[in-house]
Amino acid sequence: MARIDVNKVELVWPGKYNEDGTLKEVPRVDLPFQVIETINQSRATREAKKKGTQQTLFDVWKGDEGDTFEDGWKNKLIWGDNLLVMGSLLKNFAGKIDLIYIDPPFATGADFSFKTSVGEQEEQVFKDQSIIEEKAYRDTWGDGLSSYLGMIRNRLVLLYELLCSSGTIYVQCDHRVNALLRIVLDEVFGQDNFMNHVIWGYKTGGIPESIGFSKKHDDLLVYTKSKNPIFNRMTQKSYVPTLPEPHTQSGIRLGVHRDEICELCGNGSPGQKYRNVIMRDVWDDINSVFRNDQQATGYATQKPEKLLERIISSSSKEGDLVADFFCGSGTTLSVAEKMGRRWIGCDLGRWAIHTTRKRLLGIKNCKPFEVLNLGKYERQYWQKITFGDTEDKSITEQTYYEYLAFVLKLYGAEPISGVPHLHGKKGKAIVRIGSVDAPVTIDEIIEAIDDCCSLKQNELHILGWEWEMGLYELMVEEAGKKGVKLTLLQIPREVMESQAAAKGDVKFFELAYLETEIMKKEFTIQIQLKDFVIPNTELIPEEVRSRIGKWSDYIDYWAVDWDFRNDTFLQGWVAYRTRIDRKLSLISDQHTYSESGKYRILVKVIDIFGNDTSKVLDVEVR
Repeated sequence: MARIDVNKVELVWPGKYNEDGTLKEVPRVDLPFQVIETINQSRATREAKKKGTQQTLFDVWKGDEGDTFEDGWKNKLIWGDNLLVMGSLLKNFAGKIDLIYIDPPFATGADFSFKTSVGEQEEQVFKDQSIIEEKAYRDTWGDGLSSYLGMIRNRLVLLYELLCSSGTIYVQCDHRVNALLRIVLDEVFGQDNFMNHVIWGYKTGGIPESIGFSKKHDDLLVYTKSKNPIFNRMTQKSYVPTLPEPHTQSGIRLGVHRDEICELCGNGSPGQKYRNVIMRDVWDDINSVFRNDQQATGYATQKPEKLLERIISSSSKEGDLVADFFCGSGTTLSVAEKMGRRWIGCDLGRWAIHTTRKRLLGIKNCKPFEVLNLGKYERQYWQKITFGDTEDKSITEQTYYEYLAFVLKLYGAEPISGVPHLHGKKGKAIVRIGSVDAPVTIDEIIEAIDDCCSLKQNELHILGWEWEMGLYELMVEEAGKKGVKLTLLQIPREVMESQAAAKGDVKFFELAYLETEIMKKEFTIQIQLKDFVIPNTELIPEEVRSRIGKWSDYIDYWAVDWDFRNDTFLQGWVAYRTRIDRKLSLISDQHTYSESGKYRILVKVIDIFGNDTSKVLDVEVR
């Protein structure tokens, strides 16, 4: 039975308290971040800053940057569950974020749907939510309102700890949850730290679906960390009616205000004046994002840049750190970049991360930023809490076998034993499952192929979370020489989401195949894309598939690291489609090496679903 304090008003929901009446603690983790891509920074600049450090396949960000760009700060775009991300940021950022804006889901799955274009076509098609994004909806609303309140409270507690003493948080919502959310914010931030309830009224088309007035506004609940927040007072024009001369037709003085018409002659007041007054908490001068707007990305819930400009202008100063942990299409980060703020953004959707990356690339003189995730450390954490010992949650041999059995079941395979490098069987195919904390390597694939041959089996499926670079063609060809049909499949991130797994919504996709050609003349190199194949086209919605005219229509973005060192991908050249310009060059610009030698090139392609496919090319110039 929950222990209720009768001396205070409190919102209580199922799951808020433990059975013994104590308040449930917020889950906390401290996981290392993996830097998977660095943008707008040359390798020479990067290595000068990292001189003497060890390079790894994925650099681990250790939080050793300064507080300014001059000190080495790079803005951060993080893909992952924001609860884990925020918990992992606390070590370096507790009490250091100046302004937080969040627009958490407060409706249903429509919050995650969006439209996208295919190939060179300008017309957009509706893109069904990805499995991960549907997972987010299920986890948020799976048990109704109580699960939503539990989700948002946990995150608000961590946001409070990340916010600096002079910081402010803006939480966007609407009529569906504003009353309840206000109570939760009062509990976490304190009633005395409530600053404003801002009404953002906007003009959109359409009529109400039922009786009642048309719902045309959102709410911004604004809280501070203390009584002395950063606040830059803003003003707006307030029209002051002048006392008109007696009307020429009647001698009556008629007060005519802005947007009003004289009842007698139909004219407005010729003597209209205005003055600047402190901005009100009703903002009705900012329109929502329409489909044909220049800044439109296709997200149904995209917020206009003018809205974030006002928020960032009001509650931060240049150089301050701004964060958005439901960043969606990246409006907050884009505006923060343009306004000279440092920023951290996070989202669960891979397409959101990709859309934000492209949007930032389109900003002139965009400062260097990193794309990060929790990678193998998140998977290790998941394995430990899901299959570890109930007392110490340690990883044991039994834990490993439970993990294998779990993934095999999701894949629809039966476990087998007695073969060291093989784990299951599905139909006629033998199955191997990759480790959670390491890429599948060429050596382990060869071992699995040899075991398959010893069993006189001619079909092998290998499932992996990550993959050693450059193995696709080599391994498929090697397996074919030994009479084995090899299929490589990606273990999707939603395997770690309990509700997605329980409902059987996890799908394993074959790795896409990328074919390239190197054009070389002495020290100068160009890369041309020759083919891109997505094997599981039957899983692509028909509305999208019917728009595909050629293989390049599947590609939304590609980039080249001209000197890949088996570490973080450094974008040396990039091409991508925008809403305005749908054309995509399939040949890179020329790159000239300054010295002769052997170089490794990494080509990265992102398809129209937000999935990455990479290919390693080795080249020698002289």
